[in-house]
Amino acid sequence: MREDLITPISEPGNTRFHPSYKSTEASHRTGLASLPRHGYFGLAIMLIGEMLMFAKIEPAYTWFTPVQWTGYILFLDALLMRRRGESFIFHRTREFLFMLIVSDVCWFLFEAYNLHLRNWEYHNMPENLILRVIGSCWAFATIFPGILMTSEVIDAWGGFQRVRFKPVTVPKWIHKLLLITGALFCFVPVLAPAEIAKYLFVFVWVGYVFLLDPINYRLGMPSLLRDLERGSLQKLLSLFLSGLICGILWEFWNYWANAKWVYTVPYFNRPQIFEMPLYGFLGFLPFAVECFVMWQLALYFVKRKT
Repeated sequence: MREDLITPISEPGNTRFHPSYKSTEASHRTGLASLPRHGYFGLAIMLIGEMLMFAKIEPAYTWFTPVQWTGYILFLDALLMRRRGESFIFHRTREFLFMLIVSDVCWFLFEAYNLHLRNWEYHNMPENLILRVIGSCWAFATIFPGILMTSEVIDAWGGFQRVRFKPVTVPKWIHKLLLITGALFCFVPVLAPAEIAKYLFVFVWVGYVFLLDPINYRLGMPSLLRDLERGSLQKLLSLFLSGLICGILWEFWNYWANAKWVYTVPYFNRPQIFEMPLYGFLGFLPFAVECFVMWQLALYFVKRKT
């Protein structure tokens, strides 16, 4: 993999998901007026998936959620290609495949947390272990692309670009405090007794942001702390919006699927939208940021080997 594919950009407002994407201004000059064909294919997958799910035709009925996310990711990539003139899936295939692996690994980490915290459980999973593993890996692999590419689409259309403030200097002691706080948030839920740990998953949803973003800053990777020093909130806000959009889509598609997750959080379970307690949608905001910082750290280790 060439180094220019993963080198952190140095100017505010540029893409963090894929630094070598063309700028929005440059893409306007390409004259791309229509959606690339794989975008329509993605929309067709989602439409056909809906019909097969309501007809309870397998495997779409059981694996409805990853089917829809597959179509959605193709659609997002087509939007980015239309805007920037370059496809992440077809022009940066190795990096996209690497993202699928990182997405799987990171979500299995959260599944490991859930073995102790017990905040959700799965229903109607296939009895065949091989099918269950394949379907789960497929579903988990769509998480990072879904969130990060949604954020990139928001960035590509100039979302929050004008939300700026006077650049600030973030003291080094703040970096250290965030890192220590993040480490505590990540490890305390694992060490706490089960009857206490089940109340602490919110720590996990923010802990890796506090832990990894200062590390990314120090490593020279794209960092939200560096954005603050530049006076930009664009990436943070686009990730928040992406998390909310993806959270609504996740819960909507999960609600209709045969194989699904249900939440077992011990507090404030009503009111619910789909399977999610209403306040739970707020958790998708920091989760999107968590995906971003995990991805940037993973890219750093790839860069070291190139």
